[in-house]
Amino acid sequence: MLIIYGNQELWNSVSPDEQQRLFEAFDAFNKKYYDTGELLGAYGVADAAATKLVRLADGQPAITDGPYLETKEYLASWYLIDVDSEQRAVEIAAALPSAVHQPTEVWPILHEASREAGVDIGVV
Repeated sequence: MLIIYGNQELWNSVSPDEQQRLFEAFDAFNKKYYDTGELLGAYGVADAAATKLVRLADGQPAITDGPYLETKEYLASWYLIDVDSEQRAVEIAAALPSAVHQPTEVWPILHEASREAGVDIGVV
């Protein structure tokens, strides 16, 4: 899994023209890696102000505004890839258009739940 963090200050520092170029570069990145079969999904998330935290209080959901962490940076996008090696994951992370502006986290996925049964099917 590739994780990109962001914040409003970062987006405000990028001109609308540059934002458009970045969106086009991400579209090209997505197409390239979907076409190779290595990209399983690319997901951009809403601004941190739109997040909700759900906890149980006396067995009932207690919902508050998020995010959970008190931080300037927040999860902006994540990519699910299927590659043969850590080296390949790092190569793809380095090809992300945002890599020139900020780091990308590369997280191995260790477990997957079966679509059919919902049970953990172990290390992927």
